[in-house]
Amino acid sequence: QVQLVESGGGLVQTGGSLRLSCVASGSINNINVMAWYRQAPGKQRELVARIHKGGNTLYADSVKGRFTISRDNAKNTVYLQMNRLKPEDTAVYYCGSDDYGLGFYSSWGQGTQVTVSS
Repeated sequence: QVQLVESGGGLVQTGGSLRLSCVASGSINNINVMAWYRQAPGKQRELVARIHKGGNTLYADSVKGRFTISRDNAKNTVYLQMNRLKPEDTAVYYCGSDDYGLGFYSSWGQGTQVTVSS
């Protein structure tokens, strides 16, 4: 299984943008699903977006139209472009890999903090 390292988090004002990156230690070509989750204080971890190796994507309703997930298999990297950020987007964002696309994530990154100020 690969190791995942997220980066790109930070402090941004409402309406701003950030791009998160998740770099894998090995090839992600054969990993069926790569995903971004987030966890806010006192809340459960929730799915933000996921992308299949074939390119199909799925987004949480709360981020549709604002966030875009993409993967660059040649760079072993998954991105999350976040636009029009809101205070409720504040959370630690985690990257995960689901080898078989069955909802079981074999690897998680350490997380990157995103804070949106009002």
